[in-house]
Amino acid sequence: MGGRRSRAQGRPRLYGWMIALAAVVLLVDQTSKIWAVSALSGGERITVLPRLLELRLWYNPGAAFSFGTGATPVFAVTTAIAVAGILYAARRLRSAAWTWVLGGLLGGAASHLLDRLLRSPGFGRGHVVDFIDYGGLFIGNVADIALTAGCALLALLTLRGIPLGAEPGDERP
Repeated sequence: MGGRRSRAQGRPRLYGWMIALAAVVLLVDQTSKIWAVSALSGGERITVLPRLLELRLWYNPGAAFSFGTGATPVFAVTTAIAVAGILYAARRLRSAAWTWVLGGLLGGAASHLLDRLLRSPGFGRGHVVDFIDYGGLFIGNVADIALTAGCALLALLTLRGIPLGAEPGDERP
């Protein structure tokens, strides 16, 4: 009976950690976008690693690789559904590793949703601020890094068979 009680107490703690991680991702992403808009809006480019990484401002109306540029409202709705789905799924959260996955995904998705809702050209049609240019292959932002890392860890946990509701200690090293 004591084990059942400690597991129940662990769920709210992990949920809280997931929310905290999501908040950090959202804060860092939005702060970095504020910086990018102020520092790079005149067409400036900052080379970080020649031919590999530079900073330049891009307003993305679409999804990854500017796919679906005419479907910005659809992306806003889809992202809102994803945020709600992550929050719903996280109610079963009992795994530290899944806490990282869901926190990164939630923070990245919530930050993109804020861009879609609050940025120009208008509510539900806003463009996502991208500014990290990866050698001309694509341009992203901090939220994209969190989303990519979250998806990679999600795939790893799934391949290893670690469920979202795994008991503490069930995670394999």
